[in-house]
Amino acid sequence: MTDQPTPGTDQPHDLIGIGIGPFNLSLAALAHGVPGRPRPLDTAFYEQRPAFHWHPGLLIDGASLQVPFLADLVTLADPASPWSFLNYLRSRDRLFPFYFAERFHIQRAEYDAYCRWVTGSLPGLHFSHQVDAVRWNHQRGLFEIDFTQLDHDGEAQALGRAHARHIALGVGTEPHIPGPLKPLIEADDLPVIHSADYLHHRQELLDAHHITVIGSGQSGAEIFLDLLRARPAGRENLHWLARTHAFAPMEYSKLGLEHFTPDYSRYFHALPEAVRDELVPHQWQLHKGIDADTIAAIHDELYRRTLHGGWPDTTLTPGVCVRTAGRVARARIELHLEHTQQNSRTRLTTDAVVLATGYRERSLDRVLSSLDPYLRRDASGRPRIDDRFRLVLDPTVTGNVYVQNAERHTHGVGAPDLGLAAWRSATILNDLTGTTPYPLPERTAFTTFGLSPQGPGVPTRSADLIPLARNN
Repeated sequence: MTDQPTPGTDQPHDLIGIGIGPFNLSLAALAHGVPGRPRPLDTAFYEQRPAFHWHPGLLIDGASLQVPFLADLVTLADPASPWSFLNYLRSRDRLFPFYFAERFHIQRAEYDAYCRWVTGSLPGLHFSHQVDAVRWNHQRGLFEIDFTQLDHDGEAQALGRAHARHIALGVGTEPHIPGPLKPLIEADDLPVIHSADYLHHRQELLDAHHITVIGSGQSGAEIFLDLLRARPAGRENLHWLARTHAFAPMEYSKLGLEHFTPDYSRYFHALPEAVRDELVPHQWQLHKGIDADTIAAIHDELYRRTLHGGWPDTTLTPGVCVRTAGRVARARIELHLEHTQQNSRTRLTTDAVVLATGYRERSLDRVLSSLDPYLRRDASGRPRIDDRFRLVLDPTVTGNVYVQNAERHTHGVGAPDLGLAAWRSATILNDLTGTTPYPLPERTAFTTFGLSPQGPGVPTRSADLIPLARNN
């Protein structure tokens, strides 16, 4: 490794993206060949992983996306983009098979393959580059980005520095382990894994006598179904626990889905902070439920196992939280459970545990530690993010730091939704360029959120909404 940072080009980039997941990949694709500009945008995107892989541990055979294929990287902002999913199919001579398959929701593995196809052709993507720090250079009016180039083994190979007028953060999420369960995941010799690593340890799990799945979301349901299908009838030895009061379906009604529109994002952003914080936990069924097809498949598989008499050796228990957990009898695991409605407690002994306990946004503090004095935070200490997905910074910082999938507290449940990826990327590029290379619709929902709609999307007959004076 070199002793000093190797300087990048003296020419600053217009935009540097940190992280290459679906959201920054969407931004990179739409930034490539922005229409109506005399010169292309100069962009670079850095990712510490050696290649693009989208949740590889959860690409279970047959598992589908929960959004239609139109929620690709670009289509909802630019249907004519060369980086669309349909163009991917065309490049693989698969348009007609896809047409006859009549699938509106594609498999996760296919979405992953599509994204990897984009990364294989799109310029300006730098894998095996770990961003170490971001600073604001007042003299040059630019961001300085220090990075480490990694070798095939993930070891430091060289240091580098680049400069940019603007930054886009897309560092994604990380597996969440609730406090009572952390002792299990920290014990290296126990067969306890987060759902993010499920496929990497599937056989090890199947070799266990008794398996417990914790978590009632889509990942927990898919893993329970996959394990159930792989276990012999009458000897399933499966237990599925959930904190929610039911194994509940995801809200997938047409008007319910309008919570994932730009209209709702704008409405949510304009609400007071305290109201936003109260809303998000109550909207869990919009994004943490189980799709109806998976629920039906689980029930069908359980029912099939009753055809010759008897019941499958499975236990599905909602309304349960894990109070404490630990090792018992060397290689076994003991979970101390509490049923919130019954106000009762018990113990469960198992041989393997899958923690389908979800993800949390990665903290931006490590990368942005040098910018901390310029950050404006809300009452809970979180970064404030404006309606154009920009961190609110001190006015002396003239460059913008755009945020992708770290703004649920300001923009609502649509922040991690793939269906809003292209719209958010287009919003960022329109702001960055000061023009509208990607014209966006003024209205996207039949629902009018609030009596005083914010910004675009106001009903045609908005004059009919006469605000009333509020009593003091």
